[in-house]
Amino acid sequence: MFGLLLVVHIFASIAVIGPAFVMPIIRRSARTVGQLHFALGVTSKLTIILKIGGTVLILTGVCLMIITKMGLSQLWLNTAILLSLSMVVMIDGWIEPRVKKIFKLTAESQDQSKEIPAEFRLLIKKIVPIEAAAQLLMIAILALMVVKPF
Repeated sequence: MFGLLLVVHIFASIAVIGPAFVMPIIRRSARTVGQLHFALGVTSKLTIILKIGGTVLILTGVCLMIITKMGLSQLWLNTAILLSLSMVVMIDGWIEPRVKKIFKLTAESQDQSKEIPAEFRLLIKKIVPIEAAAQLLMIAILALMVVKPF
């Protein structure tokens, strides 16, 4: 049972990490309002994979903690959980609402073939540092899970 849960846990982490690193690249590749609208639509669909993967990740992680009788006794695990919660707040509380706002603005834009207006670019630029921080948190969490330093 432990081996199966561990494999599912690892695949779930891949399902979360992959889209989280690809979504900003997809959004930044848009050159016109129409392309940006399409890119935001694609990335909003990818968030479904993130949410499912994240849920599976949490459930399998809790099950692994129960099976190994580890609980919250390990500092590396407590740190990883705290970083994970911070990452969820960043993604769901800061990034996602801003992306939805930009998506709505692009849908309302009259000329979809026009170059992306400066106001849209500014809104996108404001998301970049938050996305970078979330990605760094993912790397830190992954490192903690693999290395278990303390």
